[in-house]
Amino acid sequence: MTKPLAPHIPLNRPRLIAPGPVEVSPATLLALAQPQMHHRTPQARAKFLEVRGKLAQLLGDSFEAVIVTGSGTAAFEGALVSLVPAGAKVVNASAGKFSERWGEMAERLGYAVVKVQKPWGELLDAGEIAAACKDAYALTITHSETSTGALHDLEAIAAAAKAVNPDIVIIADCVTSYGVAELRPGAWQVDVIVSGSQKAAATPPGLGFVLFSPEAESKLIKNTPKGFYLDLERELRGQKEANTPQTPAINLIYALDVSLDRLLSVPLEVLWAEKKRQNDALIAAGDALGCRSWSGRPTPAVAVLVPPAGSGVKRIGGKQVAAALADMNQRALPGQAPHEDTVFRISTLGYADRYDALAVAGILEDAFSALGHPFERGAAVSAAWRVLSN
Repeated sequence: MTKPLAPHIPLNRPRLIAPGPVEVSPATLLALAQPQMHHRTPQARAKFLEVRGKLAQLLGDSFEAVIVTGSGTAAFEGALVSLVPAGAKVVNASAGKFSERWGEMAERLGYAVVKVQKPWGELLDAGEIAAACKDAYALTITHSETSTGALHDLEAIAAAAKAVNPDIVIIADCVTSYGVAELRPGAWQVDVIVSGSQKAAATPPGLGFVLFSPEAESKLIKNTPKGFYLDLERELRGQKEANTPQTPAINLIYALDVSLDRLLSVPLEVLWAEKKRQNDALIAAGDALGCRSWSGRPTPAVAVLVPPAGSGVKRIGGKQVAAALADMNQRALPGQAPHEDTVFRISTLGYADRYDALAVAGILEDAFSALGHPFERGAAVSAAWRVLSN
């Protein structure tokens, strides 16, 4: 059995290797350190419009962006109440924690919810979803399911749903796929994209994004009875003129501007390929240690890994792996309830590059060594490097 390296915990650099919040660049943090600015100044208004444009650029489509001061959940709720009339039928496709959340949200808001469910870790079926969409007003779906590590085939699902119901409004949770995975909503007929600042945008938590297609924008409800703060029809009208109805988190918007510049410094295809390569390296490192990916179609946002059986009769659990990493000052995550101990989750989602992926592979080796799991030292790092150098 290999011996763990001396941990020297006080000297270890704390790392966020969880799928959000993520590591933030020094340049982004420096933008946050500016003196407090007022959001109604000409400079702040110009910055707001600039950031809205960059959010659409990162999507690669001419969608209209609304910035919500709140989380991705707030952004999703705003999209739902601003587009879907009271009592309308909403199809909720789910196969994990976050997609289930949107179904619960729609039920609480009084919509007629039809659930199309798959077990966690499995992939959604486009045909099953389409069959439920025939007379529905909206479909809610998660593209990248962070609880299971699955990247659902949003393109195929949207095409199938639109084939049976061309007018259906497709609201996609792309919280961890926006800026990470291939995402072409215009070509795929997806109407609304929802995301947040603390994922690929590598900015501290506090901002949600909703991006509307021209068709979705035309369907926004004026004075929606289900929202005031989250009335996105009113927000969009104001934000087009940099005149937000509420006080925006202007300091976070300045920070977001810096983070977006980094992401937009390369073509989207290059960005998507590099983030996939980094995540594939984490999966390969886990495989070298006896783990396996929980999903057959992994998202590039997070490696969700089933731990090995262990050298004895007792299996290594996801909570044990996360705890071993925490002992090394590395913040990863176990699974989501009710699968907390089934898997553990690691990521290079934010301000990270391929060398960070190599570092995480080495960190995993130390964690599994501390757990008493036998392996050849260097196996995980070598596996990760083979992927990264391809």
